[in-house]
Amino acid sequence: MTPFDEMRLGGQARDPYEDYQSWFDRQDAKRLKQKAGDAERVFRRTGITFAVYGDQEAAERLIPFDIVPRIISGKEWRRLVQGIEQRVQALNAFLEDIYHRQEILRAGRIPREIISGNEAFLPEMIGVKPPGGVYTHITGVDIVRTGEDDFFVLEDNARTPSGVSYMLENRETMMQLFPELFQQVKVRPVENYPQLLRDSLARVKPELCEGKPTIAVLTPGSFNSAYFEHAFLADQMGVELVEGSDLRVVDGHVAMRTTQGYRRIDVLYRRIDDDYLDPLTFRPDSVLGVPGIMDVYRAGKITIANAPGTGICDDKAIYSYMPEIVEFYTGRKAILPNVPTWRCSEPDSLAYVLEHLDELVVKEVHGSGGYGMLVGPAASKKERAAFAKKLKARPKNYIAQPTLSLSTCPILTSKGLAPRHVDLRPFVLVSDRIRIVPGGLTRVALKKGSLVVNSSQGGGTKDTWVLDD
Repeated sequence: MTPFDEMRLGGQARDPYEDYQSWFDRQDAKRLKQKAGDAERVFRRTGITFAVYGDQEAAERLIPFDIVPRIISGKEWRRLVQGIEQRVQALNAFLEDIYHRQEILRAGRIPREIISGNEAFLPEMIGVKPPGGVYTHITGVDIVRTGEDDFFVLEDNARTPSGVSYMLENRETMMQLFPELFQQVKVRPVENYPQLLRDSLARVKPELCEGKPTIAVLTPGSFNSAYFEHAFLADQMGVELVEGSDLRVVDGHVAMRTTQGYRRIDVLYRRIDDDYLDPLTFRPDSVLGVPGIMDVYRAGKITIANAPGTGICDDKAIYSYMPEIVEFYTGRKAILPNVPTWRCSEPDSLAYVLEHLDELVVKEVHGSGGYGMLVGPAASKKERAAFAKKLKARPKNYIAQPTLSLSTCPILTSKGLAPRHVDLRPFVLVSDRIRIVPGGLTRVALKKGSLVVNSSQGGGTKDTWVLDD
């Protein structure tokens, strides 16, 4: 089956790409290759890199950037927004419920053991109501496309979604390289995201906070794979970037060390995982968090974004129940459907998956970044046999999905344009209302035929244009 080409249909440019195609046809191929080189130099000079854990040869890599934009019509985007808003509302309601009344469990809509036995579920959050009732302040919803009107949610990222800095840098780079193109094509802006993020965080300040809240970004430090993004967002928001060693509990509040002494923090945008947040509550060996911060949080004296315990929404076993979760809390069928999913914890599903490993993609329920997964059609017989052993040993640890024919967008190669598979991660901000920046991060599988778009697995990124129509 030929994948859906987002740029061309029947040899002609699709409507969203008409103006771009007209511009592209007038360009000199040598100039475009030179511009691609300019983009790489901009990224290298800016220091836009990511860490690859366990890779001794290239611990810091440049994220590959392709200068051909991914273009979405205003009509397509409006439909996506409706589905994303519905899904994020359901995720927030689900978190509120499982940490309080657990009505969805009482109703038997999802199995109790999928919550109680989940390592991402935090009993310490039971009965805790976060400021403003918001759990998922920043969410990344990964979306794939298989046809003209066929969009699916591939996964939810509710713990500490990353990639927004690349979205912003991609746009700035494109505007530097091709300013004339933005005069011809009406593209909705994304550059106000840092201001939207700061405003959204300020709106969920603790009730006890009077006046303008003090906001800070908590990073694990410069060795973290997403450190560039932590520093970038703190700088763009005009707030402090802090590490756990800069913070302490003072007079019942979390405070950061400054040259004038300790200053109270009201909202903490944390980019460290739950386990490391508070050594007095979670991992006692953690040196990344703040001893006692959970007591301050439970007392309603600080907002932590995202709330502790949101990571359960990233779990792929929970993902498999999202159609039921969305309908339970919104009263409507999901506008954006899930990818069909087999839960290997169920004997019949496991039997099917083992029998069809050569056709399926199998993922760890807690996995991310493209690690720990099997792409059946691309794996050798030996690799599938080895993976089958892991599946039989720990079936609850895996889900499986069909190998989708993901849509393609062209990238610029030495021989001209060539199609490559893509996905999309829009970024959603939740406070008194839901805000979604038009576009998001498009990740592209740069290897011909590859379905894995993660940067850690050789993928790159594109600027995502939502047309103002």
